[in-house]
Amino acid sequence: MNKDTGGLQPGRDPDDIDAPQAALNRMREAAAARGEIRRKHPLPANGAKKPGRSAGTRGFTQFHGTGRDPLGLGKVVGRLVAERGWTSPVAVGSVMAEWNTLVGPEISAHCTPESFTDTTLHVRCDSTAWATQLRLLSFSLLEKFRTELGEGVVTKIQVLGPAAPSWRKGGRTVNGRGPRDTYG
Repeated sequence: MNKDTGGLQPGRDPDDIDAPQAALNRMREAAAARGEIRRKHPLPANGAKKPGRSAGTRGFTQFHGTGRDPLGLGKVVGRLVAERGWTSPVAVGSVMAEWNTLVGPEISAHCTPESFTDTTLHVRCDSTAWATQLRLLSFSLLEKFRTELGEGVVTKIQVLGPAAPSWRKGGRTVNGRGPRDTYG
């Protein structure tokens, strides 16, 4: 009588099979086929167990000191940023996002960061007076950026004045001096 065993080992009763153990054995065989080596947790030099731990228990302290402790999200993201070399782009993003706290509420009310090229920060001011003021404050702002964000993230601040409206209407224009107002 040829009976389909459904993947069971011959001579074993289906009620005696431990499904989790069988799955673990399959995973170990697959790992061995990939060339992975199974390592046992090292015991102390004298072969004694640690006091206070019963044999066969697994706890948080089992992995202590082996580099397998759970890490906080901040440490994981910090390690990822450092490994990928994203420290400068992240610092640039923090300049844009934290502009209000870096320069203060008075300056941030009149000046906004517009773009970032290499290590030059382009800042647009809403009036020519604030553009002049920001040019005078640029050295102290660069020093603050250096202490808050790190060396070499922002090395130059290019201050841009207010954008004047275009008076050109239509397809044809005449060359001339144009409007005389400075808009601020």
